[in-house]
Amino acid sequence: MNTLPLAAVRSQLDRCGPWLAPLGLRLLLAWEYFESGREKLLGENWFAELQGAFPFPFDLLPAGVNWQLATWFELVGAACLLFGLGTRFAAASLLVLTVVATYAVHWPMHWGSLGDLAMGYAISDQGFGNFKLPVLFMAMLLPLLCNGAGRLSVDAWIAGRAAAPR
Repeated sequence: MNTLPLAAVRSQLDRCGPWLAPLGLRLLLAWEYFESGREKLLGENWFAELQGAFPFPFDLLPAGVNWQLATWFELVGAACLLFGLGTRFAAASLLVLTVVATYAVHWPMHWGSLGDLAMGYAISDQGFGNFKLPVLFMAMLLPLLCNGAGRLSVDAWIAGRAAAPR
């Protein structure tokens, strides 16, 4: 049986990592944010019901403005992630949006102990919040914010063109 030495496997992973790892994150997040933005675009504004739960400065904006901001940041941000265009800005914008959404919608309204809070780390709402997915999305956005879109992106193509001698 012919097996590759560990160093060769590691070398292959090092070569494909800058291409595939950020692409996987971008595709998954683009789909999730697109779905959320599409639901808002085609749905009814329910932000008025929780306007008081938004953190500053979003609590000062009308619910309709917050609804439009969330909808279009999700839709445009998803497109940017999909193509890897303006990825760091899109990741930062979606990170802020997700923090606000977690604070206003997904975080438990009432919790008295860390055990109660931990019950909110769930995908379904059982009365203790449901902040698992937003936390995962935030963790997935951080590498895109810090490292960019990766080599298989419009950002990388633009950077290559800008660096090319003329």
